[in-house]
Amino acid sequence: MTSQRLDPTVFKVPIDKIREGYYSDKYFLRVTEILRKEHYNPSVTYQFFVREPAVVVGLDEAIAILKYCTGYYTDPEKAADLYEKLRAVERQLHRVVVEGNEDEILKLTASRTKIRQELNKLWVNCWDQIKVRALYDGDKVEPWEPFLVIEGPQQYFAYLETVLLGVIARPTATATATYKVVKAARGKPVLFFPARFDHFWVQATDGYAAMKAGAFGVSTDANANYWGSRGLGTIPHALIGAYHGSTSAAALAFDRQIDPSISRIILVDWDNDCIGTTLEVIKAFYKEYHGGGVDPGNPDRWHKVVGDGKNKIWGVRFDTSGYLRDKSVMPRDESSLGVCPELVHTARKIFDQNGLEELKIVVSGGFDLNKIELFEKLAVPVDAYAVGSSLFKNKIDVTADVVEVEGTPCAKVGRKKGDFGRLSVVE
Repeated sequence: MTSQRLDPTVFKVPIDKIREGYYSDKYFLRVTEILRKEHYNPSVTYQFFVREPAVVVGLDEAIAILKYCTGYYTDPEKAADLYEKLRAVERQLHRVVVEGNEDEILKLTASRTKIRQELNKLWVNCWDQIKVRALYDGDKVEPWEPFLVIEGPQQYFAYLETVLLGVIARPTATATATYKVVKAARGKPVLFFPARFDHFWVQATDGYAAMKAGAFGVSTDANANYWGSRGLGTIPHALIGAYHGSTSAAALAFDRQIDPSISRIILVDWDNDCIGTTLEVIKAFYKEYHGGGVDPGNPDRWHKVVGDGKNKIWGVRFDTSGYLRDKSVMPRDESSLGVCPELVHTARKIFDQNGLEELKIVVSGGFDLNKIELFEKLAVPVDAYAVGSSLFKNKIDVTADVVEVEGTPCAKVGRKKGDFGRLSVVE
């Protein structure tokens, strides 16, 4: 299948701020300033790489930034003045939007548009003067292997190095961590659920990286934004708490109010009795939808409320705290705490004995690469893994080096031009 790149507009690049250097390290800005004042604009080759095996993501966003922001202002001082005016207008606009003053909103919006138009008139875009080669988002790379190469007049893009490295580093770390757990899960769905553990501004990037690495689903609409999709979500502890700790009441409310296309996955660890709570919820659903509000049914009939869609339970989620031991688990050492193999094995056995063979078991809470590998090694009958904060623990540094100047090798000691053979020219 031919790889495709995302349209640059998907990323909502803050063009004015990047062009003005708002997000750039000062010393990169000074590279551009010095070269401009020296009337010196050498053609250089930059290569980007990591020092460990990785799944690289962020290339499409980096390319979008290069397309919009490679270039220069014909009058840098005037551009800087306009940019300060733009920042002031945007601060005012943010305040009046909150206050709801419609006339002031329209006035400031018009002012912002006018300033941006003036800035655009000063900008000379030089994308067509550089050559960019890159792998595709989701490609695997080896240590030191170039995955992005920029060739062209250094003055036009040197100031972008901070931004380019950043938009690649974070999603590459997220994608690499996600890929490892997806591989460890051996084909079982992995749900990407760490949104609550970082700032909401990075959700779109994180979710895109996770999906590129093979995650089955994400938890917020922002996570799914670059795909034009939606987040997945079922029952949190907060809903059970709202129903005075009754998992059955919360589950029935969820079923009554949420679209039938959403699978009913019930969180069942509130009372630290995942198996018992599951059976109580099954009884409640049977009683509500098949027992005339009275009969909880015999176990051989409970299968009627298992499956996808409204009035049915697709699965249950075990989320037992790592500080607790579920009621069904024999006390031992720390290996019996939280969602442990014994809990899932016992649950699967009891569910099957009660005609619930099709009821899925989703596990969450403290799952990382090592724990998933252990569960798969022990053939624990899990149907899906939900993974959270562990996917943000490891960082991957991305580095960019000048390796050629005017076609002549020129790299710092210990570095050299790599093999560009896998790279595709970016149109």
